[in-house]
Amino acid sequence: MHFYPEKKWLRVTLFFVVLIAIAGGIFAWKANFVLDKITQGRANVLKSLIKSLPGADKTLSGEQNGRVNILLLGMRGENMTGGGLLADTIMVLSLHPKQNDQDATRASLISIPRDTYVKVPGRDEQRKINAVYALGEERALHKGGMEDMRAIVGEISGLDIPYAITINFQGFKDLVNAVGGVTVHLEQPFEEGLQFRGIKQRCDLVKYTVLSGDYEEKRIRRKNGTYYLNPKRYPLCFEKMTAAAISELECNGDFKLPAGENLLDGEKALCYARARYASSDFDRARRQQEVIKLIKEKAFSLGTLTDFSKISAMLDSLGNNVSTNLEAWEMKRLFDLYQKAGDTGNINQKVLENSEEGLLYNPPETKETGYILLPIGDNYDRIRELFKNSLNP
Repeated sequence: MHFYPEKKWLRVTLFFVVLIAIAGGIFAWKANFVLDKITQGRANVLKSLIKSLPGADKTLSGEQNGRVNILLLGMRGENMTGGGLLADTIMVLSLHPKQNDQDATRASLISIPRDTYVKVPGRDEQRKINAVYALGEERALHKGGMEDMRAIVGEISGLDIPYAITINFQGFKDLVNAVGGVTVHLEQPFEEGLQFRGIKQRCDLVKYTVLSGDYEEKRIRRKNGTYYLNPKRYPLCFEKMTAAAISELECNGDFKLPAGENLLDGEKALCYARARYASSDFDRARRQQEVIKLIKEKAFSLGTLTDFSKISAMLDSLGNNVSTNLEAWEMKRLFDLYQKAGDTGNINQKVLENSEEGLLYNPPETKETGYILLPIGDNYDRIRELFKNSLNP
Protein backbone atom coordinates (compact mmCIF):
# COMPACT_ATOMS: atom_id res chain seq x y z
CA MET A 1 0.00 0.00 0.00
CA HIS A 2 1.34 3.40 -0.98
CA PHE A 3 0.87 6.72 0.86
CA TYR A 4 0.98 10.09 -0.77
CA PRO A 5 3.33 12.61 0.84
CA GLU A 6 0.35 14.76 1.78
CA LYS A 7 -1.31 11.87 3.67
CA LYS A 8 1.93 10.99 5.43
CA TRP A 9 2.35 14.60 6.50
CA LEU A 10 -1.25 14.64 7.74
CA ARG A 11 -0.75 11.48 9.81
CA VAL A 12 2.41 12.86 11.37
CA THR A 13 0.62 16.11 12.19
CA LEU A 14 -2.35 14.28 13.69
CA PHE A 15 0.00 12.17 15.80
CA PHE A 16 1.61 15.24 17.34
CA VAL A 17 -1.78 16.95 17.81
CA VAL A 18 -3.05 13.92 19.74
CA LEU A 19 0.20 13.73 21.74
CA ILE A 20 -0.07 17.41 22.69
CA ALA A 21 -3.75 16.97 23.57
CA ILE A 22 -2.94 14.05 25.87
CA ALA A 23 -0.11 15.97 27.54
CA GLY A 24 -2.34 19.02 27.90
CA GLY A 25 -5.10 16.92 29.42
CA ILE A 26 -2.72 15.38 31.93
CA PHE A 27 -1.34 18.80 32.78
CA ALA A 28 -4.84 20.27 33.20
CA TRP A 29 -5.82 17.39 35.47
CA LYS A 30 -2.68 17.78 37.53
CA ALA A 31 -3.07 21.54 37.73
CA ASN A 32 -6.61 21.20 38.98
CA PHE A 33 -5.60 18.51 41.48
CA VAL A 34 -2.87 20.76 42.86
CA LEU A 35 -5.12 23.81 42.94
CA ASP A 36 -7.74 21.81 44.82
CA LYS A 37 -5.15 21.05 47.51
CA ILE A 38 -3.77 24.55 47.94
CA THR A 39 -7.17 26.27 47.74
CA GLN A 40 -8.57 23.98 50.44
CA GLY A 41 -11.05 22.34 48.07
CA ARG A 42 -12.15 25.55 46.37
CA ALA A 43 -10.72 24.74 42.92
CA ASN A 44 -13.97 24.81 40.94
CA VAL A 45 -13.17 23.50 37.45
CA LEU A 46 -16.52 24.52 35.97
CA LYS A 47 -16.26 28.02 37.40
CA SER A 48 -12.71 28.38 36.09
CA LEU A 49 -13.84 27.29 32.61
CA ILE A 50 -16.72 29.78 32.70
CA LYS A 51 -14.35 32.54 33.79
CA SER A 52 -12.08 31.72 30.84
CA LEU A 53 -14.85 32.36 28.27
CA PRO A 54 -14.73 35.61 26.27
CA GLY A 55 -16.74 38.34 27.97
CA ALA A 56 -16.80 36.63 31.38
CA ASP A 57 -16.08 38.82 34.41
CA LYS A 58 -12.52 38.08 35.51
CA THR A 59 -11.91 40.85 38.02
CA LEU A 60 -10.38 40.32 41.44
CA SER A 61 -11.68 41.89 44.63
CA GLY A 62 -10.46 45.49 44.61
CA GLU A 63 -9.55 45.50 40.93
CA GLN A 64 -12.37 47.89 39.98
CA ASN A 65 -11.02 50.36 42.54
CA GLY A 66 -7.48 50.10 41.18
CA ARG A 67 -5.92 48.05 43.96
CA VAL A 68 -5.70 44.31 44.69
CA ASN A 69 -4.03 43.33 47.98
CA ILE A 70 -2.56 39.92 48.79
CA LEU A 71 -0.96 38.86 52.07
CA LEU A 72 2.15 36.68 51.66
CA LEU A 73 3.24 34.55 54.62
CA GLY A 74 6.29 32.31 55.07
CA MET A 75 6.83 29.86 57.92
CA ARG A 76 8.70 26.71 58.85
CA GLY A 77 5.65 24.49 58.37
CA GLU A 78 2.90 22.67 60.24
CA ASN A 79 4.10 20.03 62.73
CA MET A 80 7.70 21.27 62.41
CA THR A 81 9.81 21.93 65.50
CA GLY A 82 11.06 25.41 66.28
CA GLY A 83 7.77 27.28 65.94
CA GLY A 84 6.40 25.71 62.78
CA LEU A 85 3.43 28.08 62.48
CA LEU A 86 5.22 31.30 63.43
CA ALA A 87 4.85 33.56 60.40
CA ASP A 88 8.35 34.97 60.19
CA THR A 89 7.85 36.34 56.67
CA ILE A 90 4.98 38.81 56.39
CA MET A 91 4.53 40.83 53.20
CA VAL A 92 1.73 42.69 51.47
CA LEU A 93 1.73 42.53 47.68
CA SER A 94 -0.46 45.22 46.11
CA LEU A 95 -1.29 45.42 42.41
CA HIS A 96 -2.67 48.33 40.42
CA PRO A 97 -4.16 47.00 37.15
CA LYS A 98 -3.78 49.11 34.05
CA GLN A 99 -6.88 51.32 33.71
CA ASN A 100 -6.32 53.03 30.35
CA ASP A 101 -3.74 53.59 27.59
CA GLN A 102 -1.95 56.27 29.62
CA ASP A 103 -1.78 54.01 32.67
CA ALA A 104 0.47 51.06 33.51
CA THR A 105 0.17 48.01 35.75
CA ARG A 106 2.11 48.65 38.95
CA ALA A 107 2.93 46.70 42.09
CA SER A 108 4.33 47.23 45.58
CA LEU A 109 5.77 44.78 48.06
CA ILE A 110 6.00 45.87 51.71
CA SER A 111 7.44 43.73 54.54
CA ILE A 112 6.16 43.90 58.12
CA PRO A 113 8.69 42.81 60.79
CA ARG A 114 7.83 39.72 62.80
CA ASP A 115 8.50 41.58 66.10
CA THR A 116 5.73 44.14 65.52
CA TYR A 117 3.66 44.12 68.72
CA VAL A 118 -0.08 43.89 68.09
CA LYS A 119 -3.39 43.10 69.75
CA VAL A 120 -4.33 39.55 68.81
CA PRO A 121 -7.66 39.44 66.95
CA GLY A 122 -10.42 37.99 69.11
CA ARG A 123 -8.23 37.85 72.22
CA ASP A 124 -7.62 40.19 75.11
CA GLU A 125 -3.84 40.00 74.78
CA GLN A 126 -0.93 41.48 72.85
CA ARG A 127 1.74 39.44 71.12
CA LYS A 128 4.33 39.72 68.39
CA ILE A 129 2.62 39.58 65.03
CA ASN A 130 4.42 36.39 63.99
CA ALA A 131 2.43 34.49 66.65
CA VAL A 132 -0.99 35.56 65.32
CA TYR A 133 -1.17 32.81 62.69
CA ALA A 134 -0.44 30.04 65.20
CA LEU A 135 -3.00 31.44 67.64
CA GLY A 136 -5.59 31.62 64.87
CA GLU A 137 -4.98 27.98 64.00
CA GLU A 138 -5.71 27.09 67.63
CA ARG A 139 -9.08 28.77 67.17
CA ALA A 140 -9.93 27.21 63.79
CA LEU A 141 -7.53 24.72 62.20
CA HIS A 142 -6.54 25.42 58.57
CA LYS A 143 -8.66 28.56 58.55
CA GLY A 144 -8.22 30.77 61.60
CA GLY A 145 -4.56 31.59 61.05
CA MET A 146 -5.10 33.07 57.61
CA GLU A 147 -8.22 34.94 58.75
CA ASP A 148 -6.55 36.50 61.78
CA MET A 149 -3.41 37.48 59.89
CA ARG A 150 -5.49 39.16 57.19
CA ALA A 151 -7.38 41.03 59.90
CA ILE A 152 -4.35 42.31 61.82
CA VAL A 153 -2.33 43.22 58.72
CA GLY A 154 -5.41 44.98 57.38
CA GLU A 155 -5.58 47.00 60.58
CA ILE A 156 -1.90 47.95 60.39
CA SER A 157 -1.95 48.87 56.70
CA GLY A 158 -5.42 50.37 56.54
CA LEU A 159 -6.10 48.18 53.50
CA ASP A 160 -8.76 45.65 52.68
CA ILE A 161 -6.82 42.40 52.23
CA PRO A 162 -9.14 39.77 50.76
CA TYR A 163 -6.46 37.28 49.69
CA ALA A 164 -3.63 35.41 51.39
CA ILE A 165 -1.00 32.86 50.39
CA THR A 166 1.22 30.87 52.78
CA ILE A 167 4.30 28.86 51.85
CA ASN A 168 6.51 26.73 54.10
CA PHE A 169 10.27 26.22 53.98
CA GLN A 170 10.07 23.05 51.89
CA GLY A 171 7.82 24.73 49.35
CA PHE A 172 10.27 27.63 49.08
CA LYS A 173 13.19 25.26 48.46
CA ASP A 174 11.24 23.20 45.92
CA LEU A 175 10.13 26.32 44.08
CA VAL A 176 13.69 27.65 43.78
CA ASN A 177 14.91 24.26 42.56
CA ALA A 178 12.04 24.01 40.07
CA VAL A 179 13.16 27.21 38.31
CA GLY A 180 16.79 26.08 38.24
CA GLY A 181 18.04 28.16 41.16
CA VAL A 182 18.53 31.90 41.52
CA THR A 183 21.68 33.99 41.15
CA VAL A 184 22.50 36.71 43.68
CA HIS A 185 25.27 39.25 43.28
CA LEU A 186 27.16 40.20 46.45
CA GLU A 187 29.43 43.20 46.73
CA GLN A 188 31.13 41.57 49.73
CA PRO A 189 31.20 38.11 51.35
CA PHE A 190 28.12 37.09 53.34
CA GLU A 191 28.23 35.02 56.54
CA GLU A 192 25.74 33.85 59.17
CA GLY A 193 27.75 32.02 61.81
CA LEU A 194 25.37 31.75 64.74
CA GLN A 195 21.73 31.42 63.71
CA PHE A 196 21.93 27.84 62.39
CA ARG A 197 23.73 26.36 65.37
CA GLY A 198 20.87 23.94 66.09
CA ILE A 199 18.50 23.44 69.00
CA LYS A 200 18.26 26.20 71.59
CA GLN A 201 17.75 25.40 75.25
CA ARG A 202 17.70 27.42 78.44
CA CYS A 203 21.24 28.57 79.17
CA ASP A 204 22.80 26.35 81.86
CA LEU A 205 26.45 27.53 81.96
CA VAL A 206 27.57 23.94 81.31
CA LYS A 207 26.35 22.54 78.00
CA TYR A 208 24.19 25.29 76.47
CA THR A 209 26.44 28.30 76.78
CA VAL A 210 26.41 30.13 73.42
CA LEU A 211 23.86 32.95 73.71
CA SER A 212 21.36 32.98 70.85
CA GLY A 213 19.70 36.31 71.59
CA ASP A 214 16.29 34.62 71.89
CA TYR A 215 14.16 33.91 74.92
CA GLU A 216 11.67 31.27 75.94
CA GLU A 217 8.15 32.56 76.51
CA LYS A 218 5.62 30.08 77.84
CA ARG A 219 1.89 30.27 77.27
CA ILE A 220 -0.24 28.56 79.91
CA ARG A 221 -3.68 27.16 79.18
CA ARG A 222 -6.52 28.14 81.47
CA LYS A 223 -9.32 25.74 82.45
CA ASN A 224 -11.72 27.58 80.10
CA GLY A 225 -9.47 26.85 77.13
CA THR A 226 -7.90 30.31 76.78
CA TYR A 227 -4.19 31.06 77.22
CA TYR A 228 -2.12 33.62 79.07
CA LEU A 229 1.55 34.56 78.81
CA ASN A 230 3.83 33.55 81.65
CA PRO A 231 5.70 36.76 82.64
CA LYS A 232 8.96 34.86 83.15
CA ARG A 233 11.39 34.86 80.19
CA TYR A 234 14.39 32.55 79.98
CA PRO A 235 17.45 33.29 77.79
CA LEU A 236 18.16 30.54 75.25
CA CYS A 237 21.60 29.25 74.30
CA PHE A 238 23.12 27.01 71.68
CA GLU A 239 25.16 23.99 72.65
CA LYS A 240 28.90 24.48 72.74
CA MET A 241 30.14 22.36 69.81
CA THR A 242 33.28 21.51 67.89
CA ALA A 243 33.82 22.88 64.38
CA ALA A 244 33.26 19.40 62.89
CA ALA A 245 29.93 19.01 64.67
CA ILE A 246 28.83 22.49 63.59
CA SER A 247 29.46 21.62 59.92
CA GLU A 248 26.78 18.91 60.14
CA LEU A 249 24.07 21.37 61.19
CA GLU A 250 21.43 23.17 59.14
CA CYS A 251 23.05 25.49 56.59
CA ASN A 252 26.37 23.91 57.68
CA GLY A 253 26.07 25.75 60.98
CA ASP A 254 28.14 28.61 59.57
CA PHE A 255 26.54 29.74 56.30
CA LYS A 256 28.91 31.57 53.94
CA LEU A 257 28.77 33.03 50.43
CA PRO A 258 31.70 34.66 48.62
CA ALA A 259 31.56 38.06 46.97
CA GLY A 260 30.44 38.07 43.34
CA GLU A 261 27.87 35.92 41.50
CA ASN A 262 26.38 33.04 43.49
CA LEU A 263 23.97 30.51 41.97
CA LEU A 264 21.82 29.33 44.87
CA ASP A 265 19.81 26.13 44.93
CA GLY A 266 16.72 25.86 47.14
CA GLU A 267 18.66 24.97 50.30
CA LYS A 268 21.14 27.83 49.96
CA ALA A 269 18.47 30.32 48.91
CA LEU A 270 16.50 29.46 52.07
CA CYS A 271 19.58 29.94 54.26
CA TYR A 272 20.29 33.28 52.57
CA ALA A 273 16.67 34.43 53.00
CA ARG A 274 16.45 33.33 56.64
CA ALA A 275 19.75 34.71 57.94
CA ARG A 276 19.29 37.53 60.44
CA TYR A 277 21.58 37.17 63.48
CA ALA A 278 24.60 38.68 61.75
CA SER A 279 22.51 41.53 60.31
CA SER A 280 18.90 42.22 61.30
CA ASP A 281 15.30 41.27 60.61
CA PHE A 282 15.09 44.29 58.33
CA ASP A 283 18.03 43.17 56.20
CA ARG A 284 16.57 39.68 56.14
CA ALA A 285 13.29 41.09 54.80
CA ARG A 286 15.20 42.88 52.04
CA ARG A 287 16.94 39.63 51.08
CA GLN A 288 13.59 37.86 51.03
CA GLN A 289 12.20 40.47 48.67
CA GLU A 290 15.30 40.12 46.52
CA VAL A 291 14.91 36.33 46.28
CA ILE A 292 11.19 36.61 45.51
CA LYS A 293 12.02 38.97 42.67
CA LEU A 294 14.63 36.54 41.33
CA ILE A 295 12.19 33.60 41.52
CA LYS A 296 9.58 35.65 39.70
CA GLU A 297 12.01 36.59 36.93
CA LYS A 298 12.97 32.94 36.48
CA ALA A 299 9.38 31.68 36.67
CA PHE A 300 8.17 34.16 34.06
CA SER A 301 11.11 33.63 31.73
CA LEU A 302 10.36 31.99 28.40
CA GLY A 303 12.64 29.06 29.15
CA THR A 304 10.79 28.14 32.33
CA LEU A 305 7.23 28.60 31.10
CA THR A 306 7.85 26.44 28.03
CA ASP A 307 9.63 23.70 29.96
CA PHE A 308 6.94 21.18 30.99
CA SER A 309 9.20 19.47 33.55
CA LYS A 310 9.82 22.78 35.34
CA ILE A 311 6.13 23.69 35.36
CA SER A 312 5.32 20.22 36.73
CA ALA A 313 7.95 20.60 39.47
CA MET A 314 6.57 24.03 40.37
CA LEU A 315 3.08 22.58 40.69
CA ASP A 316 4.37 19.78 42.91
CA SER A 317 6.05 22.25 45.26
CA LEU A 318 2.92 24.38 45.42
CA GLY A 319 0.56 21.48 45.99
CA ASN A 320 2.47 20.07 48.93
CA ASN A 321 3.51 23.22 50.72
CA VAL A 322 1.22 26.13 49.89
CA SER A 323 -2.19 27.23 51.14
CA THR A 324 -4.39 30.05 49.87
CA ASN A 325 -7.96 31.31 49.85
CA LEU A 326 -7.68 32.24 46.16
CA GLU A 327 -9.79 30.26 43.71
CA ALA A 328 -8.14 28.83 40.60
CA TRP A 329 -9.32 31.56 38.22
CA GLU A 330 -8.28 34.23 40.74
CA MET A 331 -4.79 32.76 40.87
CA LYS A 332 -4.52 32.94 37.10
CA ARG A 333 -5.70 36.55 37.05
CA LEU A 334 -3.23 37.43 39.80
CA PHE A 335 -0.48 35.69 37.85
CA ASP A 336 -1.28 37.79 34.76
CA LEU A 337 -1.35 41.09 36.67
CA TYR A 338 1.92 40.44 38.48
CA GLN A 339 3.59 39.47 35.22
CA LYS A 340 2.51 42.74 33.60
CA ALA A 341 3.81 44.76 36.54
CA GLY A 342 7.15 42.99 36.26
CA ASP A 343 7.33 43.59 32.51
CA THR A 344 7.10 47.35 33.07
CA GLY A 345 9.47 47.32 36.04
CA ASN A 346 6.90 49.16 38.17
CA ILE A 347 7.39 47.31 41.48
CA ASN A 348 8.04 49.40 44.60
CA GLN A 349 9.67 47.51 47.49
CA LYS A 350 9.77 48.67 51.10
CA VAL A 351 10.60 47.24 54.54
CA LEU A 352 9.03 48.74 57.66
CA GLU A 353 11.93 49.40 60.05
CA ASN A 354 13.18 51.40 63.03
CA SER A 355 15.79 53.54 61.27
CA GLU A 356 15.71 57.34 61.31
CA GLU A 357 13.54 57.26 58.21
CA GLY A 358 11.57 54.27 59.44
CA LEU A 359 8.06 54.14 60.87
CA LEU A 360 8.73 51.84 63.85
CA TYR A 361 10.60 52.11 67.15
CA ASN A 362 11.64 49.58 69.78
CA PRO A 363 10.69 50.51 73.37
CA PRO A 364 12.78 49.34 76.35
CA GLU A 365 12.62 45.57 76.75
CA THR A 366 10.63 44.06 79.60
CA LYS A 367 10.32 40.50 80.90
CA GLU A 368 6.80 40.34 79.53
CA THR A 369 7.49 41.52 75.99
CA GLY A 370 11.20 41.20 75.23
CA TYR A 371 12.28 42.95 72.03
CA ILE A 372 9.26 44.41 70.26
CA LEU A 373 8.50 47.04 67.64
CA LEU A 374 5.77 49.66 67.86
CA PRO A 375 4.57 52.29 65.35
CA ILE A 376 5.96 55.78 65.79
CA GLY A 377 3.31 57.90 67.49
CA ASP A 378 1.82 54.66 68.84
CA ASN A 379 -0.69 54.61 66.02
CA TYR A 380 -0.69 53.32 62.46
CA ASP A 381 -1.40 56.65 60.73
CA ARG A 382 2.00 57.05 59.04
CA ILE A 383 2.21 53.37 58.13
CA ARG A 384 -1.25 53.51 56.57
CA GLU A 385 -0.20 56.56 54.59
CA LEU A 386 2.81 54.63 53.27
CA PHE A 387 0.61 51.75 52.14
CA LYS A 388 -1.93 54.13 50.61
CA ASN A 389 0.74 55.76 48.44
CA SER A 390 2.81 52.65 47.68
CA LEU A 391 1.34 52.24 44.19
CA ASN A 392 1.89 55.82 43.11
CA PRO A 393 4.11 56.12 40.00
